[in-house]
Amino acid sequence: MEDLVNPWTGLRVFLTGHTGFKGSWLALWLARKGAQVRGYALDPPTEPNLFTLASVDRVIEDERGDIRDHASLAASLTAFNPDVVFHMAAQPLVRRSYADPLGTYASNVMGTAHLLEAVRKCSGVRAVLSVTTDKCYLNQEWVWPYRETDPLGGYDPYASSKACAEIVSAAYRSSFFPPDKINEHHVALATARAGNVIGGGDWSEDRLIPDLIRGFQAGEQVLIRNPHAIRPWQHVLDPLHGYLMLAEQLLTGAPQFSSAFNFGPAEGDSWPVGKIADVLARTWGQGASWAKDGAANPHEARTLRIDASKARAELGWRPLLNIDTALKWTIDWYRTAKAHADMQAETHNQIAAYEMLIGKDLASCR
Repeated sequence: MEDLVNPWTGLRVFLTGHTGFKGSWLALWLARKGAQVRGYALDPPTEPNLFTLASVDRVIEDERGDIRDHASLAASLTAFNPDVVFHMAAQPLVRRSYADPLGTYASNVMGTAHLLEAVRKCSGVRAVLSVTTDKCYLNQEWVWPYRETDPLGGYDPYASSKACAEIVSAAYRSSFFPPDKINEHHVALATARAGNVIGGGDWSEDRLIPDLIRGFQAGEQVLIRNPHAIRPWQHVLDPLHGYLMLAEQLLTGAPQFSSAFNFGPAEGDSWPVGKIADVLARTWGQGASWAKDGAANPHEARTLRIDASKARAELGWRPLLNIDTALKWTIDWYRTAKAHADMQAETHNQIAAYEMLIGKDLASCR
């Protein structure tokens, strides 16, 4: 069920990172809403991958390019002349950032600067949403959820690169797109910080859900690095819904939305890694199991929670899938993929089911 008024019909949307996990889900949803989408990204990062399985290239314009190449990125953006830009291209993995810190900073920091500089010289853009991460905060290992006003930081290259991306975005907003002068420059710029996103179609390396699914499918016991670490888990459609709602508000030109927003789960859905693994193993069945990895591993935060009160108050957004449902939808997706089904149809089915929840939520608020 769609909203009664669909503001996306006919809008031109430039989406970096459309071949990734979250980017593929967003590309399909935007196309479903009637937007004209150009994706700009490297080749899909894994095999298999959601982009290929769901045939995303059949419903959007697919361009391969590197955000580290400013000239190529700017040329693509200018030629397409979009109304809205979603910036999701990034090096998204903590452990890979230890192996390739320079590549991580080049993609996540300079890639963001390249994108925003291209936007600055493109006359048609009205709204920009740059997606970072909940890990951009200076993690002090406390039990309280982080708010948008808390200090940025990062122990590892990935987290710090995303904090830098937030600072770059804030600097471009202050210098070139100040909210109080939007009638002059016509560009609204916001950043979005989501929790640990799960869902069908993620085969990334060194991520909990993909590691578990690979092990379960192979009939192998899965080794878990930090079973006691607490993370804010949420299904991919919940933050994507928040991104869409925020972009819609940016398009109105209302200055208060040009800022940072957290999109996180309900407090009770911040679970330890081991609890997630237990539920998935039990749901998968067939003897699925896991054990603690005894090897030495790079530092990772023990506790991370984020506070999405601002998104609730200012956007009217809230998570619609609790963690139990999110895990069920995730398992259902992978099982359907294992059966070699039409995964574009299956992905659309989950989006349609989520849209029905949006409709019910809207109706309950009237």
